[in-house]
Amino acid sequence: MSRSASPVDLGPLGFGSASIGNLYRETDEDRARSALEAAWDGGIRYFDTAPHYGLGLSERRLGAFLRERPRDEFVVSTKVGRLLEPNPDFAGGRDLANGFDVPDDRVRVYDPSLSGVRRSLEASLDRMGLDRIDVLFLHDPDVYDLERGLAEGLPALATLRDEGLVRQIGIGVNDADVAARAVREGDLDLVMIAGRYTLLEQPALVELFPACEERGVRIVDAAVFNSGLLATATPRRDATYDYGAVPDAVFERAQALAATCEEFGVELPAAALQYPLRHPLVATVVVGTSRPDAVRQNVANMSAAIPDELWSALEDRALIPAGDRA
Repeated sequence: MSRSASPVDLGPLGFGSASIGNLYRETDEDRARSALEAAWDGGIRYFDTAPHYGLGLSERRLGAFLRERPRDEFVVSTKVGRLLEPNPDFAGGRDLANGFDVPDDRVRVYDPSLSGVRRSLEASLDRMGLDRIDVLFLHDPDVYDLERGLAEGLPALATLRDEGLVRQIGIGVNDADVAARAVREGDLDLVMIAGRYTLLEQPALVELFPACEERGVRIVDAAVFNSGLLATATPRRDATYDYGAVPDAVFERAQALAATCEEFGVELPAAALQYPLRHPLVATVVVGTSRPDAVRQNVANMSAAIPDELWSALEDRALIPAGDRA
């Protein structure tokens, strides 16, 4: 197995495409396209998607948009592990049980084998109408069968990379310990970790980051708002945290973060977006929304001025780890 000769340039801010796959609610074509246009106009050139997102809807919408752009001007990643097959029991239902407001005319079939990974990549290319995918992630193997996912999926990805079908490979999960194990057992270029290295909490520092540093693996940091809690200047009590209700202790910590940010004239979402990039292992931050105005706000927040004194104050108050910086 051999890694790509040079890392893929992802840029500081990437666009996560789950929302344009009707995550939680329907998003019409015009709004989805407007969100993508806002991302492109804001300088974003890295776009992440997956078959899982809206049973292929996210890939189709993203592909339709990117086909109109010069292929060498953007980077796109998608994921493997979940094949989409016709639903033999389809009766006009929706995929809401999996979080997507789309017809459940397809079912997800877990297959991390080499043949399954090949089929998944080919299907994604067909849905997107693109000639190639730059980065391929093994998606949530711990949701299905972690042992099989690591034993079959990681070598399968490496084979596709060795064959030149993708430039770089990785794993995309919510669990930092699972990601650390994948780094140790595979030959990965990237890890997409969701919600485990944020301004609010940093469990990925315990095992994942040391493993990545040892193996030369870069981090794609997703869900940096912790499912919405850090997405507003003043944390809302009815916000979500890890896709559920916010525990009291977590809410109090978010309030303390926001108050400290306010002292230095910084809004909490700007600090949340920029914090991960202070670590040299973090290659990019990926956030997703179907609202064009929110995309533009994310772009603005990523370039907002943040004084070093804010980070020092957060360290002094034990709100972020001391010395956790580039």
